[in-house]
Amino acid sequence: MDIKQVKAAIEAVLFASGEPISLDRLAQALETDKNTVQKILSIMMEEREGKEYGVSIVKLDDSYQLATKPEYSHYIRNAVNQRRNMPLSQAAMETLAIVAYNQPVTKGYIEQVRGVDSSRIVSSLVEKGLIEERGRLDVPGRPILYGTTLNFLRCFGLKSLNDLPRIDVDEEPAVDLPSES
Repeated sequence: MDIKQVKAAIEAVLFASGEPISLDRLAQALETDKNTVQKILSIMMEEREGKEYGVSIVKLDDSYQLATKPEYSHYIRNAVNQRRNMPLSQAAMETLAIVAYNQPVTKGYIEQVRGVDSSRIVSSLVEKGLIEERGRLDVPGRPILYGTTLNFLRCFGLKSLNDLPRIDVDEEPAVDLPSES
């Protein structure tokens, strides 16, 4: 296959998949080596940075996916008559941050950090595909462990969890605490 055929094949596989597909799986599907596929994907991603494309290729950890460019969301909504998604609540964002920075975590851990029942919020984040079950903790009751998904990375424009903003835990508290005398 020449480079044009490989590009077309990559585009076809990404389109047909509809979900992120790993570099290994792409190379296997195209019957070529990972380095070649990765180089061609880099070229394709760079080519699509221009305004003439409505679809880009996004990298999510070691996977790739076709995604529409945000500047065309209005047209997409008009075409598919989609209602606008409601933004996440402050409580949902807090819960998502706890999971993202500490995963895998249990609902009990989330509730301990937040100080309130978080069952409904955890269920909502699972429904939205932002977090998922990652197994069970090996303690009595075997609570579910939760972690973020590739959808979380895509929604927040991250390539991997390493792109999360760094949190400095040694910072001074935002409120003045009474001094001990």
